[in-house]
Amino acid sequence: MKNDEEAYFLGIDIGGTKCAVVVGDGNFNVFRRIQFETRVERGYKEILEEFDLHINELFSEFPQQRLAGIGISCGGPLDSQKGVIYSPPNLPGWDNVHIVENFTEKYGVPVAIQNDANACALAEWLMGAGKGTQNMIFLTFGTGMGAGLILNGKLYSGTNDLGGEVGHLRLAESGPVGFGKAGSFEGFCSGGGIAQLAASVVTAKLEKGEKVEFCPDIKKATELTAKDVALAAHKNDTVAREIIRISGEYLGRGLAILIDIINPQCIVIGSIYARNEELFKPHVERILRKEAIPSAFNVCEIKPALLGDSIGDYAALCVAYYNSKN
Repeated sequence: MKNDEEAYFLGIDIGGTKCAVVVGDGNFNVFRRIQFETRVERGYKEILEEFDLHINELFSEFPQQRLAGIGISCGGPLDSQKGVIYSPPNLPGWDNVHIVENFTEKYGVPVAIQNDANACALAEWLMGAGKGTQNMIFLTFGTGMGAGLILNGKLYSGTNDLGGEVGHLRLAESGPVGFGKAGSFEGFCSGGGIAQLAASVVTAKLEKGEKVEFCPDIKKATELTAKDVALAAHKNDTVAREIIRISGEYLGRGLAILIDIINPQCIVIGSIYARNEELFKPHVERILRKEAIPSAFNVCEIKPALLGDSIGDYAALCVAYYNSKN
């Protein structure tokens, strides 16, 4: 590889709404970022052409001969070994796209791809809340509930990139639907799941004639979002806090399973948990003390993600950096 002081990496972040190209180095300094709207209706070929356009613009400032590698972060399903994307739900038409081969042929450097949860896990492990650990779990807790696993100092993707699909775990016989399964971990612990939970709890209370301060109109119960619930809970609304309690208790149950099976040093939780740790933490810890193996729980820290809204930028760069070292 080129001299670390001179070399730089490109991070390619592919999302259903927006995409970005990021320039950074092995010390995780971000030098430049270019974002553009995905506009999926264009098809993947035109979107990849726009990536090429921006990359070639960057070469005027960052000489191509110093490019050490490219990392790609994208929603799954995908095959990280073959470098192929297989029809992610948010990228219609991206079926059997050999994206690693595409970028390798064009730029002549090592290229790697990971699903976005794994890429974010690498970022939080290499430079965020999990830095310095050997065994870490990263949970997205955003639109859905995905996970990235760092085991014995290496990213673990599983046999066909399905390692860490913890959102599919069933935690109850019934409940909010997530990952296509009622009562799943994702059902109770995701933005969409909390919205479903809020609609159910609020509707039931209003039908009984009870007051719900933050949503007095039953017709609007189905329009509630996780953000609405969190904002009301911060204002000590009792019903909103009850919804958070339910989600938090199931989060604790899910974490107890992970702690008992994987015995991690650290579980880093992003998005909704990271923004509302004080609301969730007491419920999570109460359940963990009850459910998890005590000696495993005692060596595991539960932490909010540190990288916040910048995690997508760092995630793709960390895929490139990690690939250069492994």
